[in-house]
Amino acid sequence: MSQFSFEYPLFLLLILLFYICSKWCKERSRAIFFPHVGTLIAKTAKKSSLLSWLKWIGIVSAVIALASPVITKSYSNSKKEGRDIVLVLDSSDSMRQQGFDPNDIFKSKFDVVKEVVGDFIKKRKNDRIGMVTFADVAFIASPLTFEKEFLTNITKMQKLGMAGKRTAINDALVQAYNLLSKSKAKSKIVILLTDGIDNMSKIPFSDVKSMIEKRNVKLYTIGIGGSRDYDGRYLQALAQAGKGKAFGARNAQALNQIYNEIDKLEASKLNDKKVVEHTYLYIYPLFLAVLSLLLFVYFRNSKGV
Repeated sequence: MSQFSFEYPLFLLLILLFYICSKWCKERSRAIFFPHVGTLIAKTAKKSSLLSWLKWIGIVSAVIALASPVITKSYSNSKKEGRDIVLVLDSSDSMRQQGFDPNDIFKSKFDVVKEVVGDFIKKRKNDRIGMVTFADVAFIASPLTFEKEFLTNITKMQKLGMAGKRTAINDALVQAYNLLSKSKAKSKIVILLTDGIDNMSKIPFSDVKSMIEKRNVKLYTIGIGGSRDYDGRYLQALAQAGKGKAFGARNAQALNQIYNEIDKLEASKLNDKKVVEHTYLYIYPLFLAVLSLLLFVYFRNSKGV
């Protein structure tokens, strides 16, 4: 946004002072120390309107230059620091269970999870998000991407049974951390969601925990269903190793609140700097003032005044 103003606007009152003086001030004597000033302001019968114009253009321009006209431009330099997030979703056979959403008891857990996750993806406008789906095996459903529409469609396309029926949580976490291995983002996050107990992983818990502790990636774990459906201590240990937090959700509403809480905990940082740029214009009226007064002197002398 550009704005024109004067740095010293009170100097503009000098124009009024000069005008008043031109009407009522009378010359008492010729200048002693600066005789040429007397020449400049002497009045003659032959004084032309051109000389009057040149004199006033010079005076007004000089005063405007003293007032220091300036154009001020201000704008905000906003930089948002996004995150790289990997969503790890359980697609094992236990996710077929219905009744997780009291408002629609015929929805399976997996259907509810896809809706909640889809809403979470839409909120993360400045982040890259990837997805790992697991059951018997873990596979990368989507690489890290800014394309939220693409990722939303991928989420909708996930089906139960695509990766088997059992649960391989440790293997899924290894896939998620591998997905983030080349990430240059300052903040990296993994969000694990499961309703079961690991019974299929080839990689032992101790190795996975050691990997999590060594990596600069924050891990959130979410267990859904009843407390007997998943191993709360196991998920808590994983979250603690990843310097994150463990959650439990008994229904769809609680799950939605958990993702909202994670969204707030991991809000994108905004670096907002206001930049102000000043363009000083005094040189233009000053040049006009000098030129006008030089012409004033020239024409006065050419008339022999």
